[in-house]
Amino acid sequence: MYLCRDKIFIHKSNQTMKTEKQLQGIAGEDLATNLLLQKGYRILERNWHCGHLEVDIIAETDDYLVIVEVKTRKSAIFGAPEVFVDMQKQRHLIRAAMYYAKFKSVKKEIRFDIVSVINSPEMQEVTHIENAFKPKW
Repeated sequence: MYLCRDKIFIHKSNQTMKTEKQLQGIAGEDLATNLLLQKGYRILERNWHCGHLEVDIIAETDDYLVIVEVKTRKSAIFGAPEVFVDMQKQRHLIRAAMYYAKFKSVKKEIRFDIVSVINSPEMQEVTHIENAFKPKW
């Protein structure tokens, strides 16, 4: 687990062969996790799956269960990473959050955040967008 707030979290994977894009995604999720920990969030899950639905990070604050989508790109040449969280992805995150809340008997309000990561040799930028979208329950 990676609940210790004094240590840097590094993702450990059971699989050894990863593509460059997968490694970039893992690095982005590591940066996002570390940012959230620095802000005082408690990380409950990483890469939580329910069928074909997946949530990159599930965290909590005193007031919220936070569903976090991490978008990582090498550059913003085609647009900011958060722009690529489209309506279909939002619907999947909302459904996954509903399943998680029911499965774990969550009573807190659910919030949807995006962490946008630009990670290249030239620059590293991590942006946390709280309340990135609101579901229509």
